[in-house]
Parts: sequence; C-alpha cells; structure tokens
Amino acid sequence: MAAYKVKVATGTDLLSGTMDSISLTIVGTQGQSHKQLLNHFGRDFATGAVDEYTVRCPQDLGELVIIRLHKERYSFLPKNSWYCNYVQICAPDGRIYHFPAYQWMDGYETLALREATGKTAAEDTLPILLEHRQEEIRAKQDFYQPAQLRCPGPCTPSYRWNGYIPGFPILINIKATKFLNSNLRFSFIKTASFFFRLGPMALGFKLRGLVDCKQSWKRLKDIKKIFPANKSIVSEYVAEHWAEDSFFGYQYLNGINPGLLRRCTRIPDKFPVTDDMVAPFLGEGTCLQAELEKGNIYLADYRILEGIPTIELNGRKQHHCAPLCLLHFGPEGNMMPIAIQLSQTPGPDCPIFLPSDSEWDWLLAKTWVRYAEFYCHEAISHLLETHLIAEAFCLAMMRQLPMCHPLYKLLVPHTRYTIQINSIGRALLLNEGGLSARGMSLGLEGFAEVMVRALSETTYDSLYLPNDFVERGVQDLPGYYYRDDSLAVWDALERYVTEIITYYYPCDAAVEGDPELQSWVQEIFKECLLGRESSGFPQRLRTVPELIRYVTIVIYTCSAKHAAVNTGQLEYTAWMPNFPSSMRNPPMQAKGLTTLETFMDTLPDVKTTCITLLVLWTLSREPDDKRPLGHFPDIHFVEEAPRRSMESLRRRLAQISHNIRQRNKCLPIPYYYLDPVLIENSISI
Repeated sequence: MAAYKVKVATGTDLLSGTMDSISLTIVGTQGQSHKQLLNHFGRDFATGAVDEYTVRCPQDLGELVIIRLHKERYSFLPKNSWYCNYVQICAPDGRIYHFPAYQWMDGYETLALREATGKTAAEDTLPILLEHRQEEIRAKQDFYQPAQLRCPGPCTPSYRWNGYIPGFPILINIKATKFLNSNLRFSFIKTASFFFRLGPMALGFKLRGLVDCKQSWKRLKDIKKIFPANKSIVSEYVAEHWAEDSFFGYQYLNGINPGLLRRCTRIPDKFPVTDDMVAPFLGEGTCLQAELEKGNIYLADYRILEGIPTIELNGRKQHHCAPLCLLHFGPEGNMMPIAIQLSQTPGPDCPIFLPSDSEWDWLLAKTWVRYAEFYCHEAISHLLETHLIAEAFCLAMMRQLPMCHPLYKLLVPHTRYTIQINSIGRALLLNEGGLSARGMSLGLEGFAEVMVRALSETTYDSLYLPNDFVERGVQDLPGYYYRDDSLAVWDALERYVTEIITYYYPCDAAVEGDPELQSWVQEIFKECLLGRESSGFPQRLRTVPELIRYVTIVIYTCSAKHAAVNTGQLEYTAWMPNFPSSMRNPPMQAKGLTTLETFMDTLPDVKTTCITLLVLWTLSREPDDKRPLGHFPDIHFVEEAPRRSMESLRRRLAQISHNIRQRNKCLPIPYYYLDPVLIENSISI
C-alpha cells in the first residue's frame, strides 16, 4: 500500500473557497489512483486554506505526471466557484511534486494539471503528456478567439469595437457569457476598489453640477478645484509651472510621453524656421546652424495627427491641428521651446510662433502642442503601444503555449488582468457614448484612426528600447531620467530573461525546433501586426539571442513601459490646460489676436474637462491587489535555476529602486514612474 500526502491550496482572494465536493485522481508512469474524495468532514477548501489529505493506493504509481481535480455537487448546496492555487503531493519515496493551477473552477468539471517542471514539446515523450498538451491548446484556442475569427449572428461577441476596424490589431473575441469566466476577471478586491473609486467621484461631479455645465471655465484657478483632495508634489508643480517654457520642455524628457522627442540635424522644409527668428533664444555667440551641428536642437513632430476630422461636443464644433515644435537644449541644462508651427503646411495663414510673441499667443501655441501630446500619448504611447500590443502578446500566449511550457511560466505573471482592464478601457473609451465620443475633439473614429496610423508605422526596432534612444538621437541627453531608469530596468529584465531562456534552450536548434514557440511568434505577427512585413517583427525565431530579445520586449512592454506612460497621468492631467483633450476654436492664423478671453474660450468646457479627468483618474490610480515587478507569488517554476534567477532579479530591482530614490532627493521634480516598487508586473489598470 502506497500513501501519498496531498496538500491543496485555495486562493486567498475573497470568495475563493467553495462548498462543492472536490475529488482527486493521481496519474503516474506506473498507474493511477482511484478517484478519492478530499474530505475532512469539516470545512474544506476555505479561502486561504492549505488542506492536507492522504491518498492511499494499492501500489506505487511511479513518477507522478498528471492529477485530475473533480469538482462536483455537495448535497443540496448550490454550486459555487473555487480558486485553486496548487496541489502538492509527497510520494512514498519522499519526492515532492508540485501541480500549479492558479485558476477558477466555476462549474461541475474536471481539471487536469501537469507536474510543474517546465518542458518544451520536444522534451515530452509520454503519450499521456503529449495528449494533455495538445488538448490544453485545443481547448484554449476554442475559448480565446481573435476578433477576425468571429462568426455572424448569435456568436458575435459583446465586448468589441463597433465592428472590425481595418488596420487595427485583432482583439479578443469572447461572448458575453464566456467573458464572465472568472479567470479573466479582476479579483473581488480589485473589482470592488475599482468601482468604489469611480462611483463616489462621478457622484461628486454630478452633485456639484460640473458634468452638466457646458460653459467655458471662467477663471484658470477654478480648474484646481476639481480634485482638491488628490494632490502630490508633481501635480502641484504642474499647476504652478505649466506655463513656463522650461517645464514645457521638461515634459518631453520626464513627463508621461517621454518617447517622442528627436534630435534635429536639419530643419525640415515644412517648418521654415530661420536663424533670425530663433537667434535671440539660443544665447550669445552661436546660431541655429551651429546648434544643429552641436546636436542641441530637437524636434517634436505631430504629423501623424494631420487631417483627422473632428466632432461636435456639447453642441459646439471642435478643432484640431498637427503642430511642429522646435526645442533647444541650452548650456543651463534646460530643454526650451523656440518655435511652434500649428500645421504641417507652412504659409501666410500659418505663422511660426516664437517666445518673443505676446504672452497669450505663445501660451496658446504651446497649449495646442500639449493638445497634440494628449493624442500621441493616450492613443499611441499608452493605449496602442502598451495595452493593445500587450493584449496581443497575452492572447497569443494563451492560445499557443501550454501551462507547462517554460515561456508560459515566464510570461504569465505579466499578463495578469490585462484582458479585463482592456475590456473596461474599451467600454469607457472606445464605444458610443464613451470618453472618445464625449470628451475628445476627434471622437471615436478619429481616435481609432490615430492608432491605425501608428500601428502601420510600428516597428520591431522601435520596441527594442536601447535602439529607440539611439535612433532618436537622445542616448546622451543630460537630465533624461526616463531614459536612465528605463535602461536600468531593461538591463535587469534582460539578464533575468537570459538566465531563464538559456536554462531551457541550451542551443539555437532548441529554439528553432520548438513548434509552440514558433506558433506564438507567428500569431503575434499575423494578428497584432496584421502580417505587415515592413514592421520588422519576426515571423520565426532561430537563435537563442533572438528569443531573449523578443521575450525581453514582451515583458518590458507589459510592465515598465506601461508604468512610464500610465502612472503619472493624474499628476500631469489634473491641471487640464497642461493636457487638454479638445480645443473649441481653430488654430491661430495670425499673431497678436489672442487674449485671456480667447484662451479660455479655446480650452475644453467644464463638462468635457470633468468627463476626461474622471476617466483618466479612474484608469491611472494605483491598483489594489497589485504585484510589483519581480514579485511572483504564484509558483510556476519549481526548478532551482529559475528560482535563483527570480531572486537575482528582485535584488537588482531593489538596487535600482534605491538609486532612483537617492537621486530624487536632489531633484525639484522627482521622477519615480520607473521605480520598480511602483511598476506593476502586468497591465492591470
């Protein structure tokens, strides 16, 4: 008689426990046990419990390979869900086997779990394991379907854009009933806190009459009263210094959209700035050409926004432009704007605005640039390049990689809650009546068009962080804390990924010969990049270094890249003139006509301001139930080597965090968005 000591761990989130009956079948290389009820004749499988049982078998089962958990009705009690963390079994010979689950069982069903050792398809030789591997992938592909595969009629999913948008990433296709599957939802705590934040704030706006007011703001200082209880050092600094040229330039380096600025070596023909125009702002003893040659001139070009039509908001036609902004990095270490053109086409009705123009002309020109920043940030840097691309990475992983695959184990912490938050985001942002339709000049179609254009230009090299800084010519720009911190985090992640990948893939042949890995890569290319070869995205990986680079891009995009563009949203947007989502007057066509009154009349009205800030506040608050980068409480890896690598990653991130906090003590505006303590493992907000 062989006795197996079994531990079953139930999740710690509220309502994770169950009153249903749970039975266990153990499968080994020399046989399998009978189905045995796990019952202490008391309260089993309570939230947070680790229950212990003994399963007795007539003979030794050999090496354990699979277990089956059977969830069935208990007496007359109603069905309720159960979240299983893992099952651990101690065999008669003392060997410990770990079976990770980390998923919900909602109905009366059987869940088959493999032993936790990471294995590629080439390493599986037992027919039962190969069959389990193939069946798991088939089941997941039936469940998770990209929108391109959706069927007409009753199969049409409820959670999607208004029809398929040509040129847009393929999004997940889940019918409403399936979407409610617990494995795709926030935890109970996170769900409650998310809507608890949204409800009272929305009610407060309603009671104060703000969301019904379609008038202009009467005074700038009134805007500060919207979020009186949500202040920080940065948000207060923004409200006090938003009109200063030095802070305007600073935001290109360390604001919430720090990846747009490029070094300019030649003034483009479409932006006819002359030396006479800008010489007074360059300092003595120099000129525009000299500063270009020194590498001190930078350009922010918003051409991707050109020609997109606008909508009406609150009964008033909105306006739009695609500006160009020239900046100079001076000897004092400040990035200063020196010329702004509010169109991509120069001409007599498109003057070039300068710091020497009237106060309100220059301020409104800068505000138009900040308006363009809103769309480049929200549509491209934030929504497309993190949320939606991460969803494609996540969906491809779930459809193509079984749980036992080393890459699944490596990537799954970085996909937690991504589909749920994206679905909420689409409901708030990208549907009729959502934020884009009620609070943005471009509306739903225009906002989507910005992302379509951006995706058509997205390249693999641009997602490889070290290349991006070199390509933009900002690799040695002083005071660029975003660059310094992001490269430090990238290096830590790359070293971690290298250690894991080289453990499971000892040679290039192991990479090229892994069909599941190749299917994952191919699906990302096909469904996210829409098969566009000019993107440079691999359709196949052939070497270990190629795989390391690819996986590092995925993990960085799903964690630190999102933190850089998301965490500071409220701090930089609470003062609306710094980040307006709409403009109610057309761009200026002549100088000397702007006044305080015309400036206020151009800014978003009260209702539009409140709608925009309410959603940005909700989607940028620090999430509850968070898991900081490097914190992996779910035990997917059981081998010693990857466990050591995880610990090494945590030490490196802790050092980076210490360095950032020491540096920030000396800065007037602290930059902490890439402090690893504040970076979430995944995109969950």
